[in-house]
Amino acid sequence: MINDWIYDLETYPNVFTAAFEHVTTGVKLSFEISPWKNDSPGMMEFLHHLRDNGARLVGFNNLGFDYPILHMFMKMGGSDANTLYKKAQSIIGSQNTDGDKRWAQQVFPSDRFIPQIDLLKIHHFDNKARATGLKALEFSMRSVNISDLPFKVGTELTLEQVPVLKRYNAHDVSETVKFYHHTKEMIAFREELMVMYPGQDWLNFNDAKIGKQYFIDQLEKAGIPCYEYGSDGRTPRQTKRPTIPLKDAILPWITFQHPEFNRVLNWFKGQSITETKGVFQDVVANVNHFKFVFGTGGIHGSVENRCIHSDDTFIIVDLDVASYYPNLAISNGFYPEHLSSRFCDIYKNLYEVRKTHKKGSAQNAMLKLALNGVGGDSNNPFGSFYDPLYTMKITLNGQFLLCVLAEQLMNIPSLELIQVNTDGVTVVLKRAELEMLTLVTEAWQKKTKLTLERSDYSQMFIKDVNNYIAVRNDGSVKRTSAYEYEKEWHQDASALVIPKVAEQVLVYNKPIRETVRNWPDVMDFMLRVKVPRSSYLSIEQNDETSQLQNTTRYLITKTGGRLFKWMPPLKGKSDWRKIGVESGWNVTPWNDLANPPSDWDIDYDYYINEVEKLCLILQ
Repeated sequence: MINDWIYDLETYPNVFTAAFEHVTTGVKLSFEISPWKNDSPGMMEFLHHLRDNGARLVGFNNLGFDYPILHMFMKMGGSDANTLYKKAQSIIGSQNTDGDKRWAQQVFPSDRFIPQIDLLKIHHFDNKARATGLKALEFSMRSVNISDLPFKVGTELTLEQVPVLKRYNAHDVSETVKFYHHTKEMIAFREELMVMYPGQDWLNFNDAKIGKQYFIDQLEKAGIPCYEYGSDGRTPRQTKRPTIPLKDAILPWITFQHPEFNRVLNWFKGQSITETKGVFQDVVANVNHFKFVFGTGGIHGSVENRCIHSDDTFIIVDLDVASYYPNLAISNGFYPEHLSSRFCDIYKNLYEVRKTHKKGSAQNAMLKLALNGVGGDSNNPFGSFYDPLYTMKITLNGQFLLCVLAEQLMNIPSLELIQVNTDGVTVVLKRAELEMLTLVTEAWQKKTKLTLERSDYSQMFIKDVNNYIAVRNDGSVKRTSAYEYEKEWHQDASALVIPKVAEQVLVYNKPIRETVRNWPDVMDFMLRVKVPRSSYLSIEQNDETSQLQNTTRYLITKTGGRLFKWMPPLKGKSDWRKIGVESGWNVTPWNDLANPPSDWDIDYDYYINEVEKLCLILQ
């Protein structure tokens, strides 16, 4: 049986609480250290029991906050509440600094008394949407109750307030248990890696870090060092360049027939840059009434406000380059200079080895992460793959080779280019001319040594380059941005009724108003708003103003009140900033689903208006 315990700590100057819950049995334990109770010996005994019986502790940001406190507690053989509170404040203070001091409070895996799993680390929330916290996850998990910290940090608590804090502590643990179960497959994958490749803390690596670390391990096994070691510890080997002439990055054989493409190509060849992030914005080539937009991250372009359908005469074809960036490097011998040309040999070997493992296996997943993680990390000034010329070789040639493909495809008489994106193009053409498309793609693949993967669509509904729905011939649906309702955990899952109904309207020709009004799941109407602890939320209703908790779930309603964010004054100013949320609409907070508000008459017009915005392409 899995012996994982979820835990969370709360620290105040005179009160410390710790809550634990076993993930399979549901057993719950609570400990308190305060002027009225001292569970320090009992908690120490429990923690030693966990250590001696092979248990793991799982939390949310526990590596950054909870475990350093727990580690000190175990090391000292117990503690008082104030000492633990001061440790917590020291950790928070270090996290607000730069450089190595930010990580000074964390405990190395080899030094931990009890193994740790940090769900925040696995999901990479510290880099993806930093505002994502447990309360935002509670909204996305549709939890019965969303509760914020009941007392301001630093408050001296009274005896009567302690039970409130302990209920909140236990609630946070139960919500983390729910998120743990959503993460079980990711944990299982990392457990397999721990067995196959010991020596790394895979359990607390996000996907990108897993890929990067595995690639580094393979390079070093091949005798290609990725780090240098000195008195200050380990530093990554890198290739730093004061300037980058872009002509050195672009493949010399790339040429075009259309003068617009040649103009952009020659412009890039004439540029020298000193950094890679955001140096190019909206470099545009207008070709055959289609706008190709170049950037440091990739190319994009799309028709707008269009509904396109395959029929007996025309067909929508999507062409994606398989593992584009890895294969672009492998096929052309691109590598970070400090890692030598043998980098490409390792890269190619990883690609070939991945094909020998079944999709869905841990080995296949890990190798995919390794292949895809290098390109982005080559632009990371703190990483071992850093070489900005390598970055530009990948991103610029990736864009120009797609333009070569697009230009050749546009020679097909009936073909219209629908979209171009980072790793592919989408077109519509007559079925009778599919053989011409095949000839063009085969010639491009032979020239580039890259592989195109084809997918046929029955319908596309395109608002713009970032927002569209594509229906594949097998009935599966690709959704992007405003039309996406299967959200990732770090994304805001507010008002999912809007994209869900928009899809029903666009794909299945359902009426907007009736579909919204008859939508069966009230949770799809819920929205959330979140402000940091330095700010607060208020609602104004019937000439009264009430403060709300900093993460609030709400509905747009005909009654209710007006919702506002209050932000601290700007530097040099004294007035707090009052910012309307859902300006012009009333809202009703509903954080506790078990206690519904007395009046929550949904204002369907709000949701209908938002759906209509996504369906304007039908007009």
